[in-house]
Amino acid sequence: MKIPFLDLKSAHEELRKDLQKAYDRVLESGSYILGKEVEQFEEEFSEYCQVSHSVGVGNGLDALHLILRAFGIGAGDEVIVPSNTYIATWLAVSYSGATPVPVEPDLATYNIDPMKVELAITSRTKAIIVVHLYGQPADMDPISVIAKKHGIKVIEDAAQAHGARYKGRRVGGLGDAAGFSFYPGKNLGAIGDGGAVTTNDADLADRVRMLCNYGSHIKYHNEVKGFNSRLDELQAAILRVKLENLDQWNLRRAEIAARYLKELSGGKFLTPVVPDWAEPVWHLFVVRHVDRDLLHKILNSNGIGVLIHYPIPPHLQGAYTDLGHVKGSFPISELIHDEVLSLPIGPHISAQQLAMVIKEVRKAN
Repeated sequence: MKIPFLDLKSAHEELRKDLQKAYDRVLESGSYILGKEVEQFEEEFSEYCQVSHSVGVGNGLDALHLILRAFGIGAGDEVIVPSNTYIATWLAVSYSGATPVPVEPDLATYNIDPMKVELAITSRTKAIIVVHLYGQPADMDPISVIAKKHGIKVIEDAAQAHGARYKGRRVGGLGDAAGFSFYPGKNLGAIGDGGAVTTNDADLADRVRMLCNYGSHIKYHNEVKGFNSRLDELQAAILRVKLENLDQWNLRRAEIAARYLKELSGGKFLTPVVPDWAEPVWHLFVVRHVDRDLLHKILNSNGIGVLIHYPIPPHLQGAYTDLGHVKGSFPISELIHDEVLSLPIGPHISAQQLAMVIKEVRKAN
């Protein structure tokens, strides 16, 4: 029996009838861009995230980029980013014209270390992008205190954390704005690309809405040089169906994570650490192992779909050689990227599949 890392087909089978109705509704409407489905999804997602505004955009990278642009952040500015994240977080800063300034994570949680953030702030710092990595919220309160002290913005990269809570509050409304991705593999995923910006700042939401639509509030009246980054009607309709099921699916993920934590702790494995104030949604279940590459090979050869998130930290990617970082510049991130391995944790893993994963991982360990 082969166990895929993520089973999207089963997720869609569970909702097939409702998804078909959503598809038919869009097809029959004759409106495929900036229509009622997007409007209604934005309202529903705002309510879900406990924020005042939500703006659908083309993808998660665009969401972060547009937030930075809307805040007027650009050339000559610096934005603090985690050194341990997917490169999209850094790319958003680069697209705005600003410079990403990496800060190391807390080794226990893999999220940016608040104790190190203030040390990276300069007169050019305009924002901090905090990533809720793997679906676990970062420690937001101390970061917000630091940001307020220095007069800089706090932006959440919530691409992997749909529904996660920090001290009882949903991510997406913990900073000045947040960017979400609806890539198909996310906890809330479309059947193509998609993203959203959430915020309680009405002016920011209005500016993002203009920027993502060619810099226009009124058709053919372009106020600024904008972009084409819009969530389309079909993706919005699909997301509306899935949003109704998101909490239930996240609960299934949590149950699988609890089983992993119970049965895989100890030995050479380092399992995730969850602070008391965090309610993760387990987009990924990431373990660390000193012989990660060997373990990866063994498990895949035995039919267990495991992946590495992520093998190379952003500062060592060819895309960022211009920043002058070298191996050893961010040793905590480098250690993490050398040892992490993601186990299957979709909401549609069967009890039999879960048992097999645990058995094979124990045997390989």
